[in-house]
Amino acid sequence: MHKKNVSFSKRVFTGMALGIILGTLLQVFYGSDSKVTLATLDWYSIIGSGYVKLLMVIVVPLVMVSIIRSIINLNTADQLGKMASSVIGTLVLTTLVAAFIGIASALIFDLNADQIHIGQDQKMRGTEIQEKFDTMEQKTMPQRIVNFIPSNIFMDMTGGRPTSVIAVVIFSFLVGIAVLGVRRKDPEHAEMFTKMVDAVFAVVMRLVSIILRLTPFGVLALMANMVASTNFAGIMELGKFVIASYVALITMFIVHLVIVSAFGVNPVTYLKKVIPTLVFAFTSRSSAGTIPLNIAAQKNALGVDDATANMSASFGATMGQNGCAGIYPAMLAVMIAPSAGINPLSPEFIIQLAIITAISSFGVAGVGGGATFAAIIVLSSMGLPIALAGVLITVEPLIDMGRTALNVNGSMVSGTITSRLLRTFNKETFNNKSAVVEHAEA
Repeated sequence: MHKKNVSFSKRVFTGMALGIILGTLLQVFYGSDSKVTLATLDWYSIIGSGYVKLLMVIVVPLVMVSIIRSIINLNTADQLGKMASSVIGTLVLTTLVAAFIGIASALIFDLNADQIHIGQDQKMRGTEIQEKFDTMEQKTMPQRIVNFIPSNIFMDMTGGRPTSVIAVVIFSFLVGIAVLGVRRKDPEHAEMFTKMVDAVFAVVMRLVSIILRLTPFGVLALMANMVASTNFAGIMELGKFVIASYVALITMFIVHLVIVSAFGVNPVTYLKKVIPTLVFAFTSRSSAGTIPLNIAAQKNALGVDDATANMSASFGATMGQNGCAGIYPAMLAVMIAPSAGINPLSPEFIIQLAIITAISSFGVAGVGGGATFAAIIVLSSMGLPIALAGVLITVEPLIDMGRTALNVNGSMVSGTITSRLLRTFNKETFNNKSAVVEHAEA
Protein backbone atom coordinates (compact mmCIF):
# COMPACT_ATOMS: atom_id res chain seq x y z
CA MET A 1 0.00 0.00 0.00
CA HIS A 2 2.89 2.34 0.78
CA LYS A 3 4.48 1.64 -2.59
CA LYS A 4 1.15 2.42 -4.28
CA ASN A 5 1.09 5.77 -2.43
CA VAL A 6 -1.98 4.86 -0.39
CA SER A 7 -2.46 7.55 2.28
CA PHE A 8 -1.09 7.05 5.77
CA SER A 9 -4.60 7.28 7.30
CA LYS A 10 -5.92 4.49 5.07
CA ARG A 11 -2.96 2.27 5.89
CA VAL A 12 -3.51 2.79 9.62
CA PHE A 13 -7.24 2.03 9.33
CA THR A 14 -6.47 -1.07 7.28
CA GLY A 15 -4.12 -2.27 10.01
CA MET A 16 -6.81 -1.65 12.64
CA ALA A 17 -9.46 -3.51 10.59
CA LEU A 18 -7.17 -6.52 10.06
CA GLY A 19 -6.34 -6.51 13.77
CA ILE A 20 -10.04 -6.60 14.67
CA ILE A 21 -10.58 -9.53 12.27
CA LEU A 22 -7.61 -11.49 13.64
CA GLY A 23 -8.62 -10.84 17.24
CA THR A 24 -12.23 -11.81 16.55
CA LEU A 25 -11.17 -15.08 14.91
CA LEU A 26 -9.08 -15.97 17.96
CA GLN A 27 -12.03 -15.15 20.24
CA VAL A 28 -14.53 -17.18 18.21
CA PHE A 29 -12.43 -20.29 17.64
CA TYR A 30 -10.37 -20.48 20.83
CA GLY A 31 -11.65 -18.01 23.46
CA SER A 32 -9.78 -15.26 25.27
CA ASP A 33 -8.18 -17.51 27.92
CA SER A 34 -7.12 -20.50 25.81
CA LYS A 35 -3.48 -21.55 25.51
CA VAL A 36 -3.62 -21.08 21.74
CA THR A 37 -4.84 -17.49 22.07
CA LEU A 38 -2.33 -16.60 24.77
CA ALA A 39 0.55 -18.13 22.80
CA THR A 40 -0.52 -16.36 19.61
CA LEU A 41 -0.85 -13.01 21.38
CA ASP A 42 2.60 -13.54 22.88
CA TRP A 43 3.97 -13.61 19.32
CA TYR A 44 1.81 -10.63 18.29
CA SER A 45 3.35 -8.65 21.14
CA ILE A 46 6.71 -8.74 19.33
CA ILE A 47 5.19 -6.38 16.77
CA GLY A 48 2.72 -4.49 18.97
CA SER A 49 4.74 -4.00 22.14
CA GLY A 50 7.93 -3.84 20.09
CA TYR A 51 6.58 -0.90 18.10
CA VAL A 52 5.56 0.94 21.27
CA LYS A 53 9.06 0.39 22.66
CA LEU A 54 10.59 1.82 19.47
CA LEU A 55 8.42 4.92 19.87
CA MET A 56 9.37 5.25 23.54
CA VAL A 57 13.08 5.01 22.75
CA ILE A 58 12.93 8.04 20.43
CA VAL A 59 10.85 10.24 22.76
CA VAL A 60 13.77 11.72 24.69
CA PRO A 61 16.12 12.42 21.76
CA LEU A 62 13.22 13.77 19.68
CA VAL A 63 11.93 16.13 22.37
CA MET A 64 15.37 17.23 23.53
CA VAL A 65 16.91 17.96 20.12
CA SER A 66 13.74 19.50 18.67
CA ILE A 67 13.27 21.96 21.53
CA ILE A 68 16.93 22.98 21.67
CA ARG A 69 16.97 23.48 17.90
CA SER A 70 13.72 25.43 17.87
CA ILE A 71 15.08 27.91 20.41
CA ILE A 72 18.55 28.45 18.96
CA ASN A 73 17.39 28.51 15.33
CA LEU A 74 14.05 30.24 15.60
CA ASN A 75 14.78 32.49 18.58
CA THR A 76 11.56 31.65 20.39
CA ALA A 77 13.06 32.24 23.86
CA ASP A 78 11.09 35.47 24.31
CA GLN A 79 7.84 33.55 23.92
CA LEU A 80 8.65 30.67 26.27
CA GLY A 81 6.60 32.09 29.15
CA LYS A 82 3.55 32.71 26.97
CA MET A 83 3.92 29.33 25.33
CA ALA A 84 4.17 27.40 28.60
CA SER A 85 1.31 29.27 30.28
CA SER A 86 -0.95 28.78 27.26
CA VAL A 87 -0.22 25.05 26.93
CA ILE A 88 -0.57 24.32 30.65
CA GLY A 89 -3.58 26.60 31.04
CA THR A 90 -5.41 24.92 28.15
CA LEU A 91 -4.64 21.43 29.49
CA VAL A 92 -5.89 22.25 32.99
CA LEU A 93 -9.00 24.14 31.87
CA THR A 94 -10.04 21.38 29.46
CA THR A 95 -9.51 18.85 32.27
CA LEU A 96 -11.85 20.92 34.44
CA VAL A 97 -14.47 20.82 31.68
CA ALA A 98 -13.88 17.09 31.25
CA ALA A 99 -14.48 16.56 34.98
CA PHE A 100 -17.86 18.31 34.81
CA ILE A 101 -18.78 16.21 31.76
CA GLY A 102 -17.76 13.03 33.59
CA ILE A 103 -19.84 14.02 36.61
CA ALA A 104 -22.86 14.79 34.40
CA SER A 105 -22.58 11.47 32.56
CA ALA A 106 -22.34 9.49 35.81
CA LEU A 107 -25.42 11.27 37.19
CA ILE A 108 -27.45 10.89 34.00
CA PHE A 109 -26.75 7.15 33.81
CA ASP A 110 -27.28 6.82 37.58
CA LEU A 111 -24.01 4.96 38.15
CA ASN A 112 -23.66 3.39 41.58
CA ALA A 113 -20.92 1.08 42.82
CA ASP A 114 -23.45 -0.74 45.04
CA GLN A 115 -25.22 -2.02 41.91
CA ILE A 116 -22.10 -3.81 40.65
CA HIS A 117 -21.34 -7.39 41.64
CA ILE A 118 -17.90 -7.54 43.20
CA GLY A 119 -16.19 -10.81 42.33
CA GLN A 120 -12.85 -12.26 43.39
CA ASP A 121 -10.90 -10.39 40.69
CA GLN A 122 -12.43 -7.07 41.75
CA LYS A 123 -11.63 -7.75 45.42
CA MET A 124 -8.02 -8.58 44.58
CA ARG A 125 -7.74 -5.47 42.43
CA GLY A 126 -9.22 -3.37 45.22
CA THR A 127 -6.72 -4.79 47.71
CA GLU A 128 -3.85 -4.01 45.33
CA ILE A 129 -5.07 -0.43 44.92
CA GLN A 130 -5.39 0.04 48.68
CA GLU A 131 -1.88 -1.36 49.24
CA LYS A 132 -0.55 0.91 46.49
CA PHE A 133 -2.11 3.92 48.19
CA ASP A 134 -0.75 2.92 51.61
CA THR A 135 2.81 2.70 50.26
CA MET A 136 2.53 5.72 47.95
CA GLU A 137 4.34 8.87 49.00
CA GLN A 138 1.71 11.54 49.58
CA LYS A 139 2.75 14.84 47.98
CA THR A 140 1.24 18.29 48.10
CA MET A 141 0.70 20.29 44.91
CA PRO A 142 3.86 22.43 45.45
CA GLN A 143 5.86 19.23 45.97
CA ARG A 144 4.48 17.77 42.75
CA ILE A 145 5.39 20.92 40.82
CA VAL A 146 8.93 20.81 42.25
CA ASN A 147 9.08 17.18 41.12
CA PHE A 148 8.92 18.40 37.50
CA ILE A 149 12.32 20.07 37.89
CA PRO A 150 15.21 17.75 36.90
CA SER A 151 17.81 16.91 39.51
CA ASN A 152 19.49 14.15 37.51
CA ILE A 153 18.92 14.63 33.79
CA PHE A 154 20.55 11.29 32.96
CA MET A 155 18.02 9.45 35.11
CA ASP A 156 15.20 11.40 33.47
CA MET A 157 16.55 10.50 30.04
CA THR A 158 15.94 6.85 31.00
CA GLY A 159 12.32 7.65 31.94
CA GLY A 160 13.04 6.84 35.56
CA ARG A 161 10.21 9.05 36.92
CA PRO A 162 6.58 9.66 35.90
CA THR A 163 7.53 13.29 35.23
CA SER A 164 10.74 12.50 33.32
CA VAL A 165 9.44 13.82 29.98
CA ILE A 166 8.63 17.24 31.45
CA ALA A 167 12.01 17.29 33.19
CA VAL A 168 13.69 16.68 29.80
CA VAL A 169 11.61 19.51 28.30
CA ILE A 170 12.69 21.94 31.03
CA PHE A 171 16.35 20.93 30.66
CA SER A 172 16.15 21.35 26.87
CA PHE A 173 14.72 24.85 27.22
CA LEU A 174 17.54 25.79 29.61
CA VAL A 175 20.15 24.46 27.14
CA GLY A 176 18.56 26.41 24.29
CA ILE A 177 18.53 29.63 26.32
CA ALA A 178 22.14 29.02 27.35
CA VAL A 179 23.18 28.70 23.69
CA LEU A 180 21.53 32.06 22.94
CA GLY A 181 23.66 33.57 25.71
CA VAL A 182 26.82 31.94 24.37
CA ARG A 183 25.98 33.26 20.89
CA ARG A 184 26.28 36.83 22.15
CA LYS A 185 29.63 36.29 23.89
CA ASP A 186 31.26 33.48 21.92
CA PRO A 187 29.64 33.17 18.45
CA GLU A 188 32.10 30.56 17.19
CA HIS A 189 31.29 28.03 19.90
CA ALA A 190 27.58 28.72 19.58
CA GLU A 191 27.77 28.18 15.81
CA MET A 192 29.64 24.90 16.31
CA PHE A 193 27.01 23.68 18.78
CA THR A 194 24.18 24.77 16.47
CA LYS A 195 25.63 22.78 13.54
CA MET A 196 25.98 19.74 15.78
CA VAL A 197 22.35 20.03 16.94
CA ASP A 198 21.15 20.47 13.33
CA ALA A 199 23.02 17.33 12.30
CA VAL A 200 21.62 15.29 15.20
CA PHE A 201 18.14 16.67 14.47
CA ALA A 202 18.33 15.50 10.84
CA VAL A 203 19.30 11.98 11.93
CA VAL A 204 16.62 11.84 14.66
CA MET A 205 13.89 13.02 12.28
CA ARG A 206 14.92 10.41 9.74
CA LEU A 207 14.75 7.79 12.49
CA VAL A 208 11.29 9.05 13.45
CA SER A 209 10.15 8.79 9.83
CA ILE A 210 11.38 5.18 9.58
CA ILE A 211 9.65 4.14 12.81
CA LEU A 212 6.37 5.90 11.99
CA ARG A 213 6.09 3.90 8.77
CA LEU A 214 5.65 0.83 10.98
CA THR A 215 2.52 2.32 12.55
CA PRO A 216 -0.03 0.22 10.57
CA PHE A 217 1.72 -2.99 11.65
CA GLY A 218 1.85 -1.85 15.28
CA VAL A 219 -1.84 -0.91 15.21
CA LEU A 220 -2.73 -4.29 13.65
CA ALA A 221 -0.94 -6.28 16.37
CA LEU A 222 -2.17 -4.10 19.25
CA MET A 223 -5.79 -4.22 18.07
CA ALA A 224 -5.67 -7.99 17.56
CA ASN A 225 -4.29 -8.38 21.06
CA MET A 226 -7.00 -6.19 22.57
CA VAL A 227 -9.93 -7.88 20.78
CA ALA A 228 -8.68 -11.42 21.39
CA SER A 229 -8.04 -10.88 25.12
CA THR A 230 -11.17 -8.85 25.94
CA ASN A 231 -13.56 -10.34 28.47
CA PHE A 232 -16.85 -9.63 26.71
CA ALA A 233 -18.90 -11.23 29.50
CA GLY A 234 -17.45 -8.71 31.94
CA ILE A 235 -18.18 -5.88 29.53
CA MET A 236 -21.83 -6.94 29.33
CA GLU A 237 -22.05 -6.93 33.13
CA LEU A 238 -20.65 -3.40 33.34
CA GLY A 239 -22.18 -2.26 30.06
CA LYS A 240 -23.85 0.80 31.57
CA PHE A 241 -20.55 2.17 32.85
CA VAL A 242 -18.87 1.53 29.49
CA ILE A 243 -21.65 3.36 27.65
CA ALA A 244 -21.62 6.25 30.15
CA SER A 245 -17.83 6.51 29.82
CA TYR A 246 -17.89 6.67 26.03
CA VAL A 247 -20.77 9.17 26.05
CA ALA A 248 -18.59 11.41 28.24
CA LEU A 249 -15.47 10.83 26.11
CA ILE A 250 -17.29 11.57 22.83
CA THR A 251 -18.91 14.67 24.35
CA MET A 252 -15.51 15.99 25.43
CA PHE A 253 -14.08 15.20 22.02
CA ILE A 254 -16.83 17.34 20.47
CA VAL A 255 -15.90 20.10 22.92
CA HIS A 256 -12.32 19.88 21.60
CA LEU A 257 -13.56 20.39 18.04
CA VAL A 258 -15.68 23.37 19.17
CA ILE A 259 -12.62 24.89 20.85
CA VAL A 260 -10.36 24.63 17.79
CA SER A 261 -13.20 25.97 15.66
CA ALA A 262 -13.47 29.00 17.99
CA PHE A 263 -9.79 29.73 17.27
CA GLY A 264 -10.31 29.76 13.52
CA VAL A 265 -9.29 26.16 12.77
CA ASN A 266 -11.53 24.09 10.51
CA PRO A 267 -12.65 21.16 12.74
CA VAL A 268 -13.23 18.80 9.81
CA THR A 269 -9.73 19.36 8.41
CA TYR A 270 -8.30 19.11 11.91
CA LEU A 271 -10.04 15.78 12.44
CA LYS A 272 -8.73 14.34 9.17
CA LYS A 273 -5.18 15.33 10.11
CA VAL A 274 -5.18 13.83 13.62
CA ILE A 275 -7.13 10.60 13.09
CA PRO A 276 -4.05 8.35 12.46
CA THR A 277 -2.49 9.57 15.72
CA LEU A 278 -5.74 9.03 17.62
CA VAL A 279 -6.09 5.51 16.20
CA PHE A 280 -2.66 4.58 17.49
CA ALA A 281 -3.37 6.18 20.87
CA PHE A 282 -6.62 4.20 21.00
CA THR A 283 -4.94 0.87 20.31
CA SER A 284 -1.72 1.40 22.29
CA ARG A 285 -3.31 2.96 25.42
CA SER A 286 -0.12 4.97 25.95
CA SER A 287 -0.03 8.78 25.84
CA ALA A 288 3.74 8.71 26.36
CA GLY A 289 4.25 6.22 23.54
CA THR A 290 2.18 8.42 21.24
CA ILE A 291 4.43 11.48 21.78
CA PRO A 292 6.43 11.02 18.53
CA LEU A 293 3.24 10.61 16.47
CA ASN A 294 1.68 13.52 18.37
CA ILE A 295 4.60 15.84 17.57
CA ALA A 296 4.72 14.70 13.94
CA ALA A 297 0.98 15.30 13.51
CA GLN A 298 1.17 18.79 14.96
CA LYS A 299 4.24 19.85 12.99
CA ASN A 300 3.79 18.10 9.67
CA ALA A 301 0.02 17.92 9.34
CA LEU A 302 -1.52 20.68 11.48
CA GLY A 303 1.12 23.38 10.98
CA VAL A 304 2.00 23.93 14.66
CA ASP A 305 5.49 25.34 15.23
CA ASP A 306 8.26 23.04 16.45
CA ALA A 307 8.62 24.29 20.03
CA THR A 308 4.88 24.38 20.75
CA ALA A 309 4.34 20.92 19.26
CA ASN A 310 7.06 19.41 21.45
CA MET A 311 5.93 21.22 24.60
CA SER A 312 2.22 20.41 24.24
CA ALA A 313 2.84 16.75 23.35
CA SER A 314 5.28 16.31 26.24
CA PHE A 315 3.26 18.20 28.85
CA GLY A 316 0.01 16.60 27.65
CA ALA A 317 1.43 13.15 28.39
CA THR A 318 2.03 14.02 32.05
CA MET A 319 -0.56 16.62 33.04
CA GLY A 320 -4.06 17.71 32.14
CA GLN A 321 -5.10 14.37 30.67
CA ASN A 322 -8.77 14.95 29.86
CA GLY A 323 -9.68 11.25 29.80
CA CYS A 324 -7.51 9.55 32.42
CA ALA A 325 -7.19 12.44 34.87
CA GLY A 326 -10.47 14.25 34.12
CA ILE A 327 -13.45 12.12 33.13
CA TYR A 328 -12.47 8.82 34.76
CA PRO A 329 -11.74 9.96 38.35
CA ALA A 330 -14.82 12.24 38.33
CA MET A 331 -17.14 9.42 37.18
CA LEU A 332 -15.61 7.01 39.66
CA ALA A 333 -16.08 9.46 42.55
CA VAL A 334 -19.75 10.03 41.68
CA MET A 335 -20.29 6.28 41.42
CA ILE A 336 -18.64 5.54 44.77
CA ALA A 337 -20.07 8.53 46.70
CA PRO A 338 -23.43 6.86 47.66
CA SER A 339 -21.62 3.90 49.23
CA ALA A 340 -19.81 6.41 51.48
CA GLY A 341 -23.05 8.15 52.47
CA ILE A 342 -22.41 11.21 50.29
CA ASN A 343 -25.04 12.79 48.06
CA PRO A 344 -23.47 13.03 44.56
CA LEU A 345 -26.11 15.60 43.54
CA SER A 346 -24.86 18.09 46.12
CA PRO A 347 -23.51 21.27 44.39
CA GLU A 348 -20.73 21.49 46.99
CA PHE A 349 -19.63 17.92 46.19
CA ILE A 350 -19.76 18.49 42.42
CA ILE A 351 -17.76 21.75 42.47
CA GLN A 352 -15.19 20.39 44.93
CA LEU A 353 -14.77 17.22 42.88
CA ALA A 354 -14.28 19.11 39.59
CA ILE A 355 -11.67 21.46 41.06
CA ILE A 356 -9.75 18.67 42.82
CA THR A 357 -9.80 16.60 39.64
CA ALA A 358 -8.34 19.44 37.54
CA ILE A 359 -5.63 20.26 40.09
CA SER A 360 -4.77 16.60 40.63
CA SER A 361 -4.14 16.12 36.90
CA PHE A 362 -0.56 17.34 37.35
CA GLY A 363 2.00 14.56 37.20
CA VAL A 364 -0.22 11.67 36.03
CA ALA A 365 1.93 9.20 34.10
CA GLY A 366 1.06 8.81 30.43
CA VAL A 367 1.25 5.02 30.48
CA GLY A 368 -1.03 2.17 31.48
CA GLY A 369 -2.11 2.65 35.11
CA GLY A 370 -2.04 6.44 34.96
CA ALA A 371 -5.82 6.64 35.32
CA THR A 372 -5.70 4.46 38.44
CA PHE A 373 -3.08 6.78 39.91
CA ALA A 374 -5.27 9.81 39.14
CA ALA A 375 -8.30 8.07 40.65
CA ILE A 376 -6.36 7.28 43.83
CA ILE A 377 -5.44 10.95 44.28
CA VAL A 378 -8.97 12.23 43.64
CA LEU A 379 -10.76 9.60 45.75
CA SER A 380 -8.39 10.06 48.69
CA SER A 381 -8.74 13.86 48.48
CA MET A 382 -12.55 13.49 48.52
CA GLY A 383 -12.45 11.09 51.47
CA LEU A 384 -13.90 8.21 49.42
CA PRO A 385 -12.96 4.50 49.72
CA ILE A 386 -10.09 3.83 47.35
CA ALA A 387 -10.43 0.04 47.22
CA LEU A 388 -13.74 0.29 45.35
CA ALA A 389 -11.82 1.50 42.27
CA GLY A 390 -11.17 -2.20 41.62
CA VAL A 391 -14.77 -2.90 40.57
CA LEU A 392 -14.01 -1.83 37.00
CA ILE A 393 -11.08 -4.16 36.34
CA THR A 394 -12.92 -6.16 33.65
CA VAL A 395 -13.70 -3.13 31.46
CA GLU A 396 -10.58 -1.11 32.25
CA PRO A 397 -8.72 -1.88 28.97
CA LEU A 398 -11.73 -1.06 26.78
CA ILE A 399 -12.38 2.28 28.49
CA ASP A 400 -8.67 3.10 28.66
CA MET A 401 -8.49 3.04 24.86
CA GLY A 402 -10.98 5.89 24.54
CA ARG A 403 -9.43 7.79 27.46
CA THR A 404 -5.96 7.68 25.90
CA ALA A 405 -7.23 8.92 22.53
CA LEU A 406 -8.93 11.84 24.31
CA ASN A 407 -5.75 12.58 26.30
CA VAL A 408 -3.70 12.81 23.12
CA ASN A 409 -6.29 14.92 21.32
CA GLY A 410 -6.34 17.29 24.29
CA SER A 411 -2.60 17.84 23.99
CA MET A 412 -2.89 18.47 20.24
CA VAL A 413 -5.71 20.96 20.89
CA SER A 414 -3.53 22.80 23.41
CA GLY A 415 -0.67 22.94 20.87
CA THR A 416 -2.95 24.16 18.09
CA ILE A 417 -4.51 26.89 20.26
CA THR A 418 -1.13 28.03 21.58
CA SER A 419 0.37 28.20 18.09
CA ARG A 420 -2.63 30.26 16.93
CA LEU A 421 -2.29 32.64 19.88
CA LEU A 422 1.46 33.08 19.30
CA ARG A 423 0.85 33.55 15.55
CA THR A 424 3.28 30.76 14.67
CA PHE A 425 0.58 28.57 13.10
CA ASN A 426 1.34 27.62 9.48
CA LYS A 427 -1.97 27.82 7.60
CA GLU A 428 -0.42 26.52 4.38
CA THR A 429 0.63 23.28 6.06
CA PHE A 430 -2.77 22.93 7.70
CA ASN A 431 -4.64 23.44 4.43
CA ASN A 432 -2.27 21.22 2.45
CA LYS A 433 -4.03 17.87 1.96
CA SER A 434 -0.72 16.12 1.21
CA ALA A 435 0.80 17.20 4.55
CA VAL A 436 0.69 13.98 6.58
CA VAL A 437 1.83 12.67 9.95
CA GLU A 438 4.67 10.45 8.77
CA HIS A 439 6.47 13.17 6.76
CA ALA A 440 9.80 14.06 8.38
CA GLU A 441 12.37 16.73 7.74
CA ALA A 442 15.22 14.51 6.60
